[in-house]
Amino acid sequence: METKLYTFLILLLMMLFSACGAGNSESRQKQSAPSQRAGAKFAAQSPAGLTPGGSSASMLNSQVSSADESQTEIDAETFLLTLDQIAEIERSGSWFQGMALREAGIRENAGDLAGAVTAAYKELSWAYGLGFLQKDDLERGIKNVLTVKNDESVIAATNAILAFEKGRWEDAEAELSNLRHSAQQNQRAPLPFIDEPDSFDRWMMLVCSLEKNKIAASNRNNASVRNDASIRSDTSIRSDTAAYGAIRARYAPFPEYWYRGARAFSGAIAADYAENCINLAPNGPFAKECRSIIAAFTGLKTDDGLSIKTKKEIETIVNQSVSSGNPQFLNSLLPLIGLPENPYTIYAVSALRTTLNIPGFRDYFNKQAASSSGRLAERLLYIGRG
Repeated sequence: METKLYTFLILLLMMLFSACGAGNSESRQKQSAPSQRAGAKFAAQSPAGLTPGGSSASMLNSQVSSADESQTEIDAETFLLTLDQIAEIERSGSWFQGMALREAGIRENAGDLAGAVTAAYKELSWAYGLGFLQKDDLERGIKNVLTVKNDESVIAATNAILAFEKGRWEDAEAELSNLRHSAQQNQRAPLPFIDEPDSFDRWMMLVCSLEKNKIAASNRNNASVRNDASIRSDTSIRSDTAAYGAIRARYAPFPEYWYRGARAFSGAIAADYAENCINLAPNGPFAKECRSIIAAFTGLKTDDGLSIKTKKEIETIVNQSVSSGNPQFLNSLLPLIGLPENPYTIYAVSALRTTLNIPGFRDYFNKQAASSSGRLAERLLYIGRG
């Protein structure tokens, strides 16, 4: 019997997570809470207008169960209703681990194999962005899909995803556009084409456009003359960035959404996107570059980004230190304290000064000041004086 793509994807993810240990223990500890809260919210909510006479969770689970376990095709009405519910759950901020794989199973049983592959990639990219998977594992997993389904749409979707992962933006955008065009023109398909403005393939196409715009803008900055083409390009960039911001609600749990925005935008907006990315995955694959983006925004050197901590990170470290009564937890903030003046260092200094009434903390700052030099020593003395 032919292997179901959904079954293969489940096994694939289990193997990848097992091989990577589902991320390091620190990453799991930091990331499990938001996912659990999202899952609890999903289970508890009954979004108005979604499921008359029942919660969205129970109805979705019922539909997914019937689609996955019976492995039979589902009708267009059920398919569209279920996808609408998934979209609304994601937009409400209740996205949780495994939901994209459920979507993949639903799409496969409805005959939308390209959509199933894209949904699986959504799950994998979320895991990669949080640091649960390595990039090689992600790409290997996508390639392995081709060993299960020798289907034209599966091949096209896989090629688009691999081009996207490799940063071949022109190729990825062309492949994604062809997939959408084929879906719109395929009269043999039993299900209608759904053009959601915030669908995952739309997000991917926006990323392609934003990354291409970034390259073009860099080239224009190296040119001495602006022309009509560059002005038209600026208009296109504004349109793309506006569209990108408009889909924020659906992709707020995805580190890469914030990372791509941080690269595309500038100034305070870029710094805000970078902070959101770091807060979701402090040890994830995008955090380092986002710290450098914040450093550049504050006028620091790019290398100073290694010492940057977001305001949320600062609060977490200080709270952990205070709750344990152990000032040694503050050691990770010392590189930030020693940076040239910037909003994050000032915020950290203010936060540390609130701990002076706790036994042992004032002595900690004074001892650290005595063994330090320069700007770091001066700031530690200032903190210790209260």
